[in-house]
Amino acid sequence: MGYIDELRALVGHRPLILVGAVVVVVDADGRILIQQRRFPYGRWGLPGGLMELGESVEDTARRELFEETQLTAGELKLINIYSGPEQFIRAANGDEFYAVTTAFYTTEVEGELVIDPTEALNFEYYHPSELPEDMVKSHRRILQEFLERHYSVTQHLRGVDDDDESRN
Repeated sequence: MGYIDELRALVGHRPLILVGAVVVVVDADGRILIQQRRFPYGRWGLPGGLMELGESVEDTARRELFEETQLTAGELKLINIYSGPEQFIRAANGDEFYAVTTAFYTTEVEGELVIDPTEALNFEYYHPSELPEDMVKSHRRILQEFLERHYSVTQHLRGVDDDDESRN
């Protein structure tokens, strides 16, 4: 029995505060790695998950990215930390929780992308203008902030000029 299961055995469906991390992976073409998730089923979101006891949020981000994709992240840069009432979730089984999510981004990954079928249905790289409609709401918010504050920086780091017609 895992830590969350042990807590649920004590408190039932009452709200918990759960800490997690997600990673926005940007490839050499400026596309973002999006995961078609098993929970909520079929919705698109970012690789990530919940912290384990003794982990830092950066450790959580790296572990979850690797577990879900077999990709190893290089440098992780902070997007933001998300918490508050808009992070309230009621799971299909009635469990309630408030997520505290730390979001990172990276342009540095190593390895071959491999789907863990227990976590994901599919992975695709999407250009920001072509992101899927059916996304996890909190992940869309993270991506919006990333695109507004950090995306152009990742493109400049890769030597892509803002006037480059090939990105349109």
